[in-house]
Amino acid sequence: MTALSLHSLASLLPDRALSVVAATQTPTADPSGDPSGSATPDPSRSPVSVDDVQRSVEEGASSGLEFLTGTGLRVAVIIVVAIVLTFVARRLIHRFARSIAEGHTKRGAAKGETRQSGAADAAARTRRVQRSATVGSLLQSIAAIVIWLLATLMVLTELGFDLAPILASAGIAGIALGFGAQTLVKDYLAGFFIVIEDQYGIGDYIDAGEAEGTVEEVGLRITKLRGLDGTLWHVRNGEILRVGNYSQGFGNALLDLPFPYNADEETVTTIINDSAEALRKDPQFAQAMWEAPTIMGVQDISGEAVTVRVTIKTEPGEQFAVSRAFRGEFKQHMAKHGLTVPWSQAVIRTMPDSPLAGQHGAAPATGGTTQRSDAAEESTT
Repeated sequence: MTALSLHSLASLLPDRALSVVAATQTPTADPSGDPSGSATPDPSRSPVSVDDVQRSVEEGASSGLEFLTGTGLRVAVIIVVAIVLTFVARRLIHRFARSIAEGHTKRGAAKGETRQSGAADAAARTRRVQRSATVGSLLQSIAAIVIWLLATLMVLTELGFDLAPILASAGIAGIALGFGAQTLVKDYLAGFFIVIEDQYGIGDYIDAGEAEGTVEEVGLRITKLRGLDGTLWHVRNGEILRVGNYSQGFGNALLDLPFPYNADEETVTTIINDSAEALRKDPQFAQAMWEAPTIMGVQDISGEAVTVRVTIKTEPGEQFAVSRAFRGEFKQHMAKHGLTVPWSQAVIRTMPDSPLAGQHGAAPATGGTTQRSDAAEESTT
């Protein structure tokens, strides 16, 4: 009866208890080598009682329960917290990326900016969506790496691993990286903020200090610019201290127009407005010009002309083309009103040699005259 009870209880016991039960059922070999297989119990070995088995079961159960309520529970909590933090971080980053995609339009409307044309607005909207997707993906990857790296270190600590050598090695590597690659880190940080703040994008014409041109590629480390002469400039983001973007928001065509002194104010205004109206009839510039010309007033007065400054609000990036086309129309309308663009003419007068020149050994000039170094100059218009 006792053996049957032990066998029934052994099926519910851990390995340690099973080994104890098996020891009670294993016969002792006959030292005489009796082939009959009969075994005699060892009188020196005390029989295992039910109390010993129960004690073994309680010890195994207590150790398992201690692991589950101690280390195992803490590891599970760490993993669950890491999952929750990853989910919360993704939600916050998604909301932040969406605000980047929509925030520029809201700020522009709040400030009363002029509404862009349909094509320009669609291009700007597409660019904002792409930028927000890039920023969101980058931030989500960084957040996931940081959260799960910390969770892994905490789990290894709970399991009893010694992390001191790993952390020491990581600290040494971080110091070496900080001293040796600080320029690289500076470039990456600058590129990250360039993308987030939308300082410029592909297709923009910018002035980056040492280089100026159209942006062909924006990376986290370098920016590629194509100059007007075809030169491709590779500019490190960390070296860009200031940047001027000619293609963001709106453009302003700045024109300094020379008028002769005999042109009255009414004629000047008529020529400027007629030139703008003629330019608006061109389909190429009809959408590019957002507002009528603004006459700022007299900018300069010289001996040849009176310079009047005019500004025209244009589509971003189109101010240069509008300025060139407006100057062509301005020249034609000046001719229609019988006016010419003032220009300078220098007249050099020569005087005959003095009779005393031969006494000082000076050779006579060809044709009986010589050009004086102090010849008089006159400027006529």
